Amino acid sequence: MSFGAGQLYRRLALTRVGLAPGMRLLDVATGTGLVARSALHVLGQPGGVVGVDPSRGMLEKAAEALTSPLVQARAEALPFRAGHFDRVSMGYALRHVAELEVTFLEFARVLKPGGRLLILEISRPRSLIARSLLQLYLGRVLPLVVRIGTGHRNAELLVKYYWETIAECVPVEKIVEIVQASGFVEVEHRMLGGFLAEYVATKPG
Repeated sequence: MSFGAGQLYRRLALTRVGLAPGMRLLDVATGTGLVARSALHVLGQPGGVVGVDPSRGMLEKAAEALTSPLVQARAEALPFRAGHFDRVSMGYALRHVAELEVTFLEFARVLKPGGRLLILEISRPRSLIARSLLQLYLGRVLPLVVRIGTGHRNAELLVKYYWETIAECVPVEKIVEIVQASGFVEVEHRMLGGFLAEYVATKPG
């Protein structure tokens, strides 16, 4: 979907929040392990990354490419002690979370004082032209390509659903407000390319 640029982008985003060798990262909603794999390139040691996902099927898929620990759990109830991680990440899954307030409180709980949070998301562009182009690509072009490539109509429907979740996502301002209310400081929202969103925040030291 990103023409191969996704891994480099994720690696740079993790580096921008200060991820470095010797740290411990929790990747929430790890899915097939895309963000976790990028983190391993930065950290250099499999034990430095822990992936969490509510789906057993996703974790089985992630295990095909990862040797890092993988845990089945929900973002709203993380099975880790307080102050255990230097960084927490979530890639392209925030729009699937039902209880944002509970989730961000959990992120703050498992982070060490001074630890940082990175949320990567695809957001609906503010520009009408950019929004129309993204909708055309994700809503029509990509579903057709996926259906032809896989031969399965369900794959096409899944990509269409992907666009629908982007279109109906919680507004940026509301997300920032919830992150701040959860006790984080230095909360930032960045947009790259008109639709790649990064939410960055720090747990007070």
